[in-house]
Amino acid sequence: MLRVAVVGGGAAGLCAARHILSKGKRFAPPVVFELTDKIGGTWCYDERITYDDGRPVHSSMYRDLRTNLPKEVMMFPDFPFESKLSSFLPHHEVQNYLEKYCQSHGIQPHIRFSTAVEKVTPVVLALEENDEQTTWEVTSCDSSGLQKTETFDSIFVCSGHYSVPNIPTIPGMENFKGQVLHSHSYRSAESFSGKTVIVLGAKASGLDISMELANAGAQVRLSFSGPPLAFPLPDGIQEAGLVEAVEGDGSIRFQDGSSGSADVLLFCTGYVFSFPYLDAAQLKLQIQDQLLAPLYRHMMPPSFPSLFFIGMCKLICPFPNFHCQVQFALAVLDGSVLLPSAALMEQEVLEELQEKEQQGVQQRHLMVLQQQQWDYCSMLADAAQFPRLPPAVRSLYEEVWRQRREHPKHYRRANYRLVTDDRWELVR
Repeated sequence: MLRVAVVGGGAAGLCAARHILSKGKRFAPPVVFELTDKIGGTWCYDERITYDDGRPVHSSMYRDLRTNLPKEVMMFPDFPFESKLSSFLPHHEVQNYLEKYCQSHGIQPHIRFSTAVEKVTPVVLALEENDEQTTWEVTSCDSSGLQKTETFDSIFVCSGHYSVPNIPTIPGMENFKGQVLHSHSYRSAESFSGKTVIVLGAKASGLDISMELANAGAQVRLSFSGPPLAFPLPDGIQEAGLVEAVEGDGSIRFQDGSSGSADVLLFCTGYVFSFPYLDAAQLKLQIQDQLLAPLYRHMMPPSFPSLFFIGMCKLICPFPNFHCQVQFALAVLDGSVLLPSAALMEQEVLEELQEKEQQGVQQRHLMVLQQQQWDYCSMLADAAQFPRLPPAVRSLYEEVWRQRREHPKHYRRANYRLVTDDRWELVR
């Protein structure tokens, strides 16, 4: 019976626990370590920015967030949302869904709430004929301060990558006299009414938060690199180039040479990978800012293929991606998927990374899958012999992506229904 430790009780961790519990002949019940007193991870909204003990709140959820993917695409393939719900959901409905998923699969008894994982260490035992066996020591600490070290056969890292803000360096920031915050600490728009806010970053959260701020009466300058946006922005939002520096008088200078004053700088500039309980050098990994490499199949360090990072890829359908990664990982552990040697795995990953870099992909985008996610999930499914994701999920995802680009303010008004594995329809 293989013992698996799962770090994190968000969607990825719950998915890992659900599939481990379904394989009771080969796996002992999992131990899920959850830092907070609730499941849900980033979907668990908390209006605080710091916990009572001063630690930053893990979740980056803001009060009025609605999903930017429809529930028909978001769901775990084996656990649909309630059909009566709208396609685009407020965050509390996703939290409710995860709580039902947890209850339905009997996961809660296996979660240790308010327990921090402090250290995960591989223990390598030499066997005969140059073979070796790796187990893992996990040191954790609960809310009473009780520290415990236990041994596991495998580790699933499911602690996410949306909790440690990425804040770019801007020359002269010490001169800025207004408020500076990252979207991680943003909760609602009302307090920004009447203020001039420069939002740095025009990806999903940057656009959504800009529209919230404008609706609340803020004047927003949306600062980003690249070509102008291909759609008109609502009143109250003006496009701007990259922020180049803060001048001595506190004004903001943009890359195009223009300048202006602002009350608030709001960074919507993403997050960095952070796993303080892992020793990257010991695992022969690079973990820095937005780079996590090398990972075979975007999951396993080649030297330690019983350590699995779940859900670290970017621009994906998260829950279906977790569903595929977890099942592939368990197939590796139970021996039904055979891996190449560590040297061959590392060579394959490095070749993939070099190919991306030659194509001009920036280091911070090496974990982006986007259109490649479907072939990736199919590859995992075929190798581990579980059903592929339904083609209708990809088709609807791509349709919503188009609608979001063309109608960023209104695309969430639509409702959809999956008719068959191959077909979806618009519900009027």
